[in-house]
Amino acid sequence: MNIQNKVAVVTGGTHGIGAATAIALARQGAAIAIIARNITGSDIQEKIEALGAPLLMIAADISKESECIRAIETVAAKWNRIDILVHSAGAAASGSLLNGARETWYNAFDVHVHAAFHLCRTAVPYMKPQKEGAIILISSAAGLRGVKNALAYAVVKGAIPQMTRALALELGDDNISVNCVSPGVIRTRFQDYLKPEQVKNNIDNRIPLHREGTPEDVSEVICSLIQNKFITGENIVIDGGMTMRIV
Repeated sequence: MNIQNKVAVVTGGTHGIGAATAIALARQGAAIAIIARNITGSDIQEKIEALGAPLLMIAADISKESECIRAIETVAAKWNRIDILVHSAGAAASGSLLNGARETWYNAFDVHVHAAFHLCRTAVPYMKPQKEGAIILISSAAGLRGVKNALAYAVVKGAIPQMTRALALELGDDNISVNCVSPGVIRTRFQDYLKPEQVKNNIDNRIPLHREGTPEDVSEVICSLIQNKFITGENIVIDGGMTMRIV
């Protein structure tokens, strides 16, 4: 897909991977709609406006179906089309089987899986008449191999690649591609809880390229998947080789 003059919706677009993706798409000429729980306290609006890209900022809690629908309909009402959907919003979900809170389990599904369903269900009808569209869902290396003390997070992230494959089959006739990316250790505020010794262990022992990833490492792949007209149903792992390393 040629990104120029397309309308791109990015959830979680005020920080981290979502913000880097919104900026990358804006640089390529897309109109940007950012959906986030809190649209204040970020410099993303200033950065995108400096690029001269049209911008719509929407405050919404995507863990709720009604908020997903409202946000997408707001975008469609402004630009009368939706071409690209990147579901980057996420939330930590710590806790094991026996000590994790029930609320954490259900909220993880609401934010990661149910939100993806509601956002796609509302956006796809705008893509179908155009016979073109691109959907990118964000999984995680945690969804590929699991992670201790974050059962809910690993499970919901594991569901995203399968949702990607199912949607790719369902929407292929309408020339709508559906792909996902699985980042590893990416230096965002999501990693702020790590202790210095954990960061060092990741770099020295877990990641073959011996560095943490950046949001831009991920956004570059997302933009490539959107632009490529012959890739769909794929999960691209962006982790510096971490998930292949057996140590």
